Amino acid sequence: MDETTRGALRRSLGTRGRFWLLVGTLAAGLLAAVALVAAAAPADRTFAAVSDTAQSLMSVLTPLFGILLVRDRRRASDAVGVVPTVLAVLLPAIVVGVAGVLICAATVALTPAAVADEPWRHAGTVAVGSVLVQVVAGLVGTGLGLLLRSTVIAFLATIVLPLGLFGLLGAVDSLRPAQPWLTPFGSVRHLLSGEMSVLRWVQWLCVLLIWGVGLNALGAVALRRRGRPDRAVAAPAR
Repeated sequence: MDETTRGALRRSLGTRGRFWLLVGTLAAGLLAAVALVAAAAPADRTFAAVSDTAQSLMSVLTPLFGILLVRDRRRASDAVGVVPTVLAVLLPAIVVGVAGVLICAATVALTPAAVADEPWRHAGTVAVGSVLVQVVAGLVGTGLGLLLRSTVIAFLATIVLPLGLFGLLGAVDSLRPAQPWLTPFGSVRHLLSGEMSVLRWVQWLCVLLIWGVGLNALGAVALRRRGRPDRAVAAPAR
């Protein structure tokens, strides 16, 4: 691993701002998990149901780690490649995913209320799916961060574009089957339910290729077409 990648990895969680962003993301997941367990019927108090709510909420904030890493790249005094930036977002995404798994598991295990007959059904698949959900979310952040110079606009786009496409496809009956193939949210519901099949894993791979690989490749192409390194000398990110 070269020094550029190591530096990007350190910045991904190593600043005060990123630390508090991580704390806020996990706190949101914890509150969502506790609220669901408190309000849900016993049949809905399962690891999969809690993970669906908590991980989905945290995935709204995870792209911000990628957007901030791209902002670091622009502010660097030396040119920083796109690949180290994209790789670095995997660290906070995995941390959020794994911590979210532990939060959801503890919430279900420690609740004093009655739970479903099989609260841990598909727990292994849900745990893996939770991490994969956050990885795609982080990659969406770097992709849109590369394409859009404004941090605020890029963050809003990580919410509006995926959900907007999901809604548009859902509004037309003939296009609704395309949701799990083309939108992260359509794939997330399957991953966090734990009820995966070969077809559903292929659908997730399509989503990864579109929103993870394709979006970042498009961002890299956009940078090259600008004809100059996308950077500006500025103070380090906080």
